[in-house]
Amino acid sequence: MSTSTTQFKHVSYLWDDAKAAELAGDEVALLIYRSNLLGTDLRLTNYGGGNTSCKVMDKDPLTGKEVEVMWIKGSGGDIGTLKKSGLAALYVDRLRSLKNVYRGIEFEDEMVELFNHSIFDLNSKAPSIDTPLHGFLPFKHIDHLHPDAAIAIAAAKDGEKITKELFGGTIGWVHWQRPGFDLGLQLKECLDNNPGIRGIMLGSHGLFTWGDTAYESYINTLEVIEKCAEYLEENYKKKGAAFGGKKIDSLPEADRKKQAVALAPILRGFCSSKTQMIGHFTDDARVLEYINSNDLERLAPLGTSCPDHFLRTKISPLVLEIKAGDDLSDVDAIKAKLTPAFEAYRKMYEDYYNTCKHLNSPAIRDANPVVILYPGVGMFTFAKDKQTARVAAEFYINAINVMKGAEAISEYTSLPRQEAFDIEYWLLEEAKLSRMPKPKALSGRVALITGSAGGIGKAIAKKFVEEGAVVVLNDMNAERLQSAGEEFKQAYGKDAYTTATLDVTKAEEIQEAIATAILAFGGVDLIVNNAGLSISKTIADHTEKDWDLLYDVLVKGQFLVTQAAVAVMKKQAIGGDIINIVSKNALVSGPNNAGYGSAKAAQLHLSRLNAAELGPDHIRVNVINPDAVISDSNIWAGGWAEGRAKAYGITVAELPAYYAKRTLLNEIILPVDIANACFALTGGLLNKSTGNVINVDGGVAAGFVR
Repeated sequence: MSTSTTQFKHVSYLWDDAKAAELAGDEVALLIYRSNLLGTDLRLTNYGGGNTSCKVMDKDPLTGKEVEVMWIKGSGGDIGTLKKSGLAALYVDRLRSLKNVYRGIEFEDEMVELFNHSIFDLNSKAPSIDTPLHGFLPFKHIDHLHPDAAIAIAAAKDGEKITKELFGGTIGWVHWQRPGFDLGLQLKECLDNNPGIRGIMLGSHGLFTWGDTAYESYINTLEVIEKCAEYLEENYKKKGAAFGGKKIDSLPEADRKKQAVALAPILRGFCSSKTQMIGHFTDDARVLEYINSNDLERLAPLGTSCPDHFLRTKISPLVLEIKAGDDLSDVDAIKAKLTPAFEAYRKMYEDYYNTCKHLNSPAIRDANPVVILYPGVGMFTFAKDKQTARVAAEFYINAINVMKGAEAISEYTSLPRQEAFDIEYWLLEEAKLSRMPKPKALSGRVALITGSAGGIGKAIAKKFVEEGAVVVLNDMNAERLQSAGEEFKQAYGKDAYTTATLDVTKAEEIQEAIATAILAFGGVDLIVNNAGLSISKTIADHTEKDWDLLYDVLVKGQFLVTQAAVAVMKKQAIGGDIINIVSKNALVSGPNNAGYGSAKAAQLHLSRLNAAELGPDHIRVNVINPDAVISDSNIWAGGWAEGRAKAYGITVAELPAYYAKRTLLNEIILPVDIANACFALTGGLLNKSTGNVINVDGGVAAGFVR
């Protein structure tokens, strides 16, 4: 069939002829271009899923002869962000000759090591398990994707029959089989038995399409997926309501968010019983249609079909029996209701493992659910980091789309439990997991640093992100906050942070910031009370307004933020850290400093009081006492520098040197020094320390804690 570019309704046609013309003659560059276009549309393939390749003639560096080389996405890559460094390049003849030593399907895993003997480009990424699936097909350009519309057909009970009728025999069919060398041979056999076909559907798994050029492969892929999607659309109209119709109504959006904020920290605590998790919440319309339906109870336990889906989402979700409108304020009662549900899920997963395991299977992994469905409200996902949690949600939405389509045209079928287990606990998958970098010290932790759009606060936020945490950037100044957010997105990516406008003197804004943290990450467990200001005046010049402002921001702000955060930490019941950025001035008497110094002393003693109270909950409270941190600090605006210079009888320009010279180490203190101290307290080596004060002031003897 031939579809004009204007006729696509279910996929995005993104090909730019001018851009492609610039790449003409470089088939590898065109492969990357095509891959990136396909990967930007989540309807075509999920993050990290699918594979693309091209075959070119190149000069063998050893013989000087022209040889055929296949460039293919390497192991663990994502086609949407693929670069040349993410490709593997292999000699096609060597790859195909491996069939001479292939000992059969029970020896699949040993073939992956042999792929390395076919490497052409020494800078290659490790070849993926899909390599032979592309290598045994003769086409110059090949796309293997996981489009929801195609998998809906592939996962339907009558999928093979529907595929044959829908495409008039121009799309082949290969029954479900775990990816590997034998599946590559089966694809070649399917093509040999059906010459002239334009693609192959893999049962329960995905789609293979191809072309002689990058563009032909691209347009063929879009056309096949478009036809699948059109077919589903026609059947949705015939069938009427999806998933057996609506069983319950969703709460209004504001109420859904409110329920999610109330429940997520509790769920996070349960899911973090083995490893501390980061959460993600979505009330996407597709999720709500599914979780509010009559068929949820039947479909949810079946699990997903596509291997890429359940590797990210686990074998099946946990469906909560809490009603959408229930009062969630009694935390103990909610935990009592959830405890048996989590225990049952963990037992189900353990039984699945014990029933399906082999003698050489890896040890059982975390038995907690990844996907948690709350009918009427939305979907929570929990994983080791934000990106993994977010992607798990995207994958489960893919699975919802697949179930919806399969049910509309036939009946949804999931993979048998044993097949699912053999994918999830595949030794090659375990080897891939073992090659992943070790978790950083703050992985799985959610940090809210007040006043983190600049100065000390931003330095702390950067340090925490670099050590694996996710952060809630906040500031009173919306423009400053936006700039910090853009900086973090550029440096660390969208999953490392979220933002919230926050005035620490306003309880409602604090609650909103905490809610932002919960909706973005599932909770909060690392608070740094850093927001502050300085006023330096003689007692005669100090006004009541000055006094109230200092105590409102420094003391009341610390109290209110701590109070709100502790409520969440207690819900999670996984401990936490509170660090209060106080000051040398909490301990040292000096001129023109009555309001600021006494407020800092109040902050310090409030920290001690909180440490004494919160210890039984494993919430540690510690203090950092900086001094004279001038760089990028709001404290030095608004006359403070002038006031301190006047008090010491020097000029503002002389302040940094003056402060350094009065220290034992003769050092200027920078924001990064405070950030490093915060990490020292939270990075794992001081987990049994609370109620402490660390001075980061270069050594001011008068500030020693006695």
